[in-house]
Amino acid sequence: MNYSDDIQLHKRFDLTGHRAFITGSARGIGRAIAMGLAEYGAQVIVHGVKESEKLASALESVRKLSPTSFAVTGDLGDPNAPEKIAEQIKAHSELPDIFIANASLQFRCEWDKISLEDSILQMQVNFHSTLKLSQLFYPVMKAQKWGRIVTIGSVQEFRPHPHMAVYAGSKSAQENLVRNIARQVASEGITVNNIAPGVFYTDRNEEALSNPEYAKKVTDCIPSHTYAEPADAAGAALLLCSDAGRYITGTNIVVDGGLRLPG
Repeated sequence: MNYSDDIQLHKRFDLTGHRAFITGSARGIGRAIAMGLAEYGAQVIVHGVKESEKLASALESVRKLSPTSFAVTGDLGDPNAPEKIAEQIKAHSELPDIFIANASLQFRCEWDKISLEDSILQMQVNFHSTLKLSQLFYPVMKAQKWGRIVTIGSVQEFRPHPHMAVYAGSKSAQENLVRNIARQVASEGITVNNIAPGVFYTDRNEEALSNPEYAKKVTDCIPSHTYAEPADAAGAALLLCSDAGRYITGTNIVVDGGLRLPG
């Protein structure tokens, strides 16, 4: 191996020539990550459950940075959706070598009242679809000896919400899957990592955080005393997806303002 002081760090973040697929990228954290990867040169495949104004808006914004980007649709609650999505992608491009599993589903309910139907659906969207899509994209990554898989978890891996037991459990299972797969594919030039966001101001939380009393209650629990914006997850994703993060695998980057810390 040759070593050089001339690392040209900015070039190591360049994603030109790579193809990134981000589930649930019509809004929130997924959209911010899509924008970030497009800004650094990746062809981005944005995703939504179905055609919508939000999906069209996200694609329009991404294309200003990466003109060859496109959109696909599919409800990840359907066990057959990953294969259908892969077929849509292949109609436009090669399968991606960067996969961000961002889409998730959460139902608030007391643990002893969770229905089997709701439990299965959350696990399908939050865990099983991640595994299946990773399996579908893995051959491309393996063949070119380069690939990135990033799952979007949650601070609930550390501090599970009492009314989201299955959601928290699914995120912990996903993070465990990341550590398992990462060890097996590291020698093939593929990294697998998890990002665990804390409290983010997205449309999912907008109504609750618009209440000043509730917002203060939440931020009082966060050492930084503020919640995050979607773009706060994009930097971590860019690092893990680029060659700047090539030696990071099987890890969990927590973006929570310190919420998980004891105190």
